[in-house]
Amino acid sequence: MSDTKKYEFKAEVKKLLDILVHSLYTSREIFLRELISNASDALDKVRFESTRGTAVADKDLPLEIKITFDEKAKVLTIADTGIGMSRDEIIANIGTIAKSGTEEFAKLIAEAKGDPSNIIGRFGVGFYSVFMVAKEVVIKTKSFKVDEPAIEWKSDGLGDYEITELNGKTTRGTTVEIHLKDDAGEFVQKWKLESTIKKHSNFITFPIILDKEKVNTVNAIWREPKSSVKKEQYDEFYKFLSYDSEEPMDVIHKAVDAPIQFNALLFIPKKSGEMFFYDRENYGLDLYVRRVLIQHKNKDLLPEYLSFVKGVVDSEDLPLNISRETLQENVVFSKIASSVTSNVLSYLIDKAKNDATAYAEFWKEHGKVFKLGYMDFVNQEKYMELLRFNSSSAKDEKELVSLADYSSRMKEGQKEIYYISGTNRDALAVDPHIEIFKNKGLEVLYLYDPVDEFVIQSIRKYKDFELKSVDNVDMKNLKDLKDVEEKKNEVAPLAKDDQKQFYSLLSKMKSILNDRVEDVVESKRLVDSPACLVSKDDSMSSQMKKILKMTKQDVGVEKKVLEVNPDHALVRNLVKVFKTDSNDEFILKVTEQLMDSALLQDGSLEDPHKLIKRLNEMMEQSSSWYVDLKKMN
Repeated sequence: MSDTKKYEFKAEVKKLLDILVHSLYTSREIFLRELISNASDALDKVRFESTRGTAVADKDLPLEIKITFDEKAKVLTIADTGIGMSRDEIIANIGTIAKSGTEEFAKLIAEAKGDPSNIIGRFGVGFYSVFMVAKEVVIKTKSFKVDEPAIEWKSDGLGDYEITELNGKTTRGTTVEIHLKDDAGEFVQKWKLESTIKKHSNFITFPIILDKEKVNTVNAIWREPKSSVKKEQYDEFYKFLSYDSEEPMDVIHKAVDAPIQFNALLFIPKKSGEMFFYDRENYGLDLYVRRVLIQHKNKDLLPEYLSFVKGVVDSEDLPLNISRETLQENVVFSKIASSVTSNVLSYLIDKAKNDATAYAEFWKEHGKVFKLGYMDFVNQEKYMELLRFNSSSAKDEKELVSLADYSSRMKEGQKEIYYISGTNRDALAVDPHIEIFKNKGLEVLYLYDPVDEFVIQSIRKYKDFELKSVDNVDMKNLKDLKDVEEKKNEVAPLAKDDQKQFYSLLSKMKSILNDRVEDVVESKRLVDSPACLVSKDDSMSSQMKKILKMTKQDVGVEKKVLEVNPDHALVRNLVKVFKTDSNDEFILKVTEQLMDSALLQDGSLEDPHKLIKRLNEMMEQSSSWYVDLKKMN
């Protein structure tokens, strides 16, 4: 050995080391990621020099990273065969830090509550993280330059370091020997080292050898050409990533060069992981920078409605170890996130276009979550194309209808897309509000899921067609559309005098119901039912009100219009009773019954007891009439 020289750390380094040692204990394992990343960079550099024809010392050395440990002595060693350092380089690289400012670093550490995993590196302080676990560090390094001597660097991290020139033969590369603190003994445990490497550095290009075994056995297949990756490799990687026992439903493998460069390998699982929206925060893509994991389950790369997507994104254009705070403001990151989202949506559109059966399977598993994208206005056009509903034209409740399907089947002169909300297909099929739509052969979308209302209210239009709830439709828009079905039991129009009596009856019914309704009017929409309630304008649907009430939101009280069908037998009989005695109690009872029945169908009858009592009384009375009639016959 040659003479040893002592050097003082610069003032900012002393302050930094103090912060590292005393403040950053929650994620100490991050030091291993940093040292492996440094080793990988060193190997990349020597490979570059060798490729361009530079004379390189020990040119036949395998490019690899070796990690060994002595449990008894509590010494961890990380060695690489990379580019190495000269005396001047080690002073420049280890004796100073980047000019980002120690004060700012300390401030961010405080904000991160002691977790340095996303901050170290941004300030060029990756190496110094070793002092979170080390009481002494010894670096032995030999430059790739043939004539440069080997150098030893030693420090306890308290204020100074020693540099010694080593005599004798030393191979190219750098060895970092870490003498661990008493409370850092876990880092000479094989399980801890292996799990930490697999978590943070699993996809480093070069072999990482731990205790004579290669640890990083899974390849970063997202960096390989799509044509060279087999299905089995995708399946294996997906299972490794997601812990799913099944192969994925879909694989999306993208290499994007412009406007920013990144690789993405994304998977859509066969089964939804959603259980009543339990554990909603457990999603996100793994973000890598040049194969080094920067953030596990990053939630900003994809919007929440695509949270079922698993996978990785690897960027060349992001700085290594960029912090969470900077990620959210980084323009490059925003462009990557936007591109990843667009690629997933485009993939799904192609899937829907080319294989409707497979897309239906996707929708069955992931549609409930996907619908939450109704607020993604940037991608609304693609989002709308991917929506699926059931409809009155579907053969059963399982058949899916897109907005494009609906619009392609619209009747000549039809200007709107119609929908109705309810609990199931059977209930909606007999809803009075859709009788006129059936009669005119107009398709109606069936909305069963509570979130469907929010979707429709948010998108409002598809192409040139407004989406309209059936109980808010202006009947004038249907007037010129031809009937396709003959009305069942069609009755003759009311005589002139009976028509006047009918309008007087409506006034009577309005006075009976008083302020429970906005008005009582003749219905132009009913075919088979005697009455129904409709909103007087474009107010929210009854289903939407029920949803909001369930979330304890005040939706106020809306008085609706009671529409009465003049062609229904019950109403015709009411007219006859009214002509005989406009104050007959039967008119009162039937009016109340029609109102409560309409409220019940509307889903807004709060107390059914009066309705049931009145119904029982009327059935008792009618049964007596029936018995008397049978006696007469």
